[in-house]
This record gives sequence, structure tokens and C-alpha cells, in this order.
Amino acid sequence: MLLGAALTPLTCTAQAGQPTEYEVKAAFIHNIAKFVEWPAAARTKGTLRLCVLGQDQSGGALDALRGKPIGDAVWEVLPVDRQGNLHQCRVLFIAASESGSLSQVLNDIKGYAVLTVGDTGGYAVQGVMVNFYLEQNRVRFEINPQAANRTGLRISSQLLKLARIVEEPGGMK
Repeated sequence: MLLGAALTPLTCTAQAGQPTEYEVKAAFIHNIAKFVEWPAAARTKGTLRLCVLGQDQSGGALDALRGKPIGDAVWEVLPVDRQGNLHQCRVLFIAASESGSLSQVLNDIKGYAVLTVGDTGGYAVQGVMVNFYLEQNRVRFEINPQAANRTGLRISSQLLKLARIVEEPGGMK
């Protein structure tokens, strides 16, 4: 189980010499993206754009992905605001500071193949595709497959097995 091996070491607790919470989340984003298939029209050669919307609390951990190879591409990491072209992002990290405008952000990218990621309670049930949470001082993730399916993104069944699955209110299994 290649995916399990890739993600298991990343659930370590924060101790001396261990990665920070956001370093773990950055590594998760990198590995999760490997198990997401974008529609042909949304695939890009050269770069995979990770946009950070809102107040970046990562202390530079997300920036550390910049230039790191992922498949046939390398990560491009840039801060964005809601006035930017969010649909040009392939991965959109939505910071907690955007919780008050989350529905508008998701509406702005509706119909575009953008993998949405957050780390705020309630984000997944509101339509964010991947959301991080802490459990017993370990970083875990939940996935909203309905949100991904609406945009044409295909999330590997291997990845879904490792995640807590979240459904939106009124959602059907």
C-alpha cells in the first residue's frame, strides 16, 4: 500500500526534531495531490499551482513546496486574494481567516477543477474537498467526495480509505 506508506509517517506528533504541524500539512498536500486526477482540460504541464487564500498561518511551510517535483510538474506556490483568478489554481488552500466568506469562495470556483484544502472545523461539510484536523496531537484529514465529484476531480479510492469521509447536509452515499 504505497499511499499508506507515504502518509503514515506524516501523522507523527510534534516533538523535538519532529516536523511542525504545518510542515506535516504541506507534506500531506503534496502526497494527496499525487492521488487526485484532474480532468484532461485542467491538467497542466510544467507547474501545479498551489494558491493560499487568506492569512497564511503556516510560517512558510507551504512555501517550502515551491519548485518541488510532483509528477510531470513542479509546485508553484502563491498567495491570492478573492479578487484574483482563483479558478487558475489547481490546489486552493483556504485559510481559517476566510471562514466568513467560505460559501462565496466556493461559489467563485464552482465548476472549475480546483482541489480545495483547508484546516478549519466544519470546512469539509460546507464543501471543501480536503480538510485537516488534529486528533490526539496528530494531523489527520477528512475528504468530501461529493465536492470533488462536482468538479470532475477523481480522488483515488486508496486515499479515500485513509480519510474520514464527510458528507454535506442532505448528501447521499
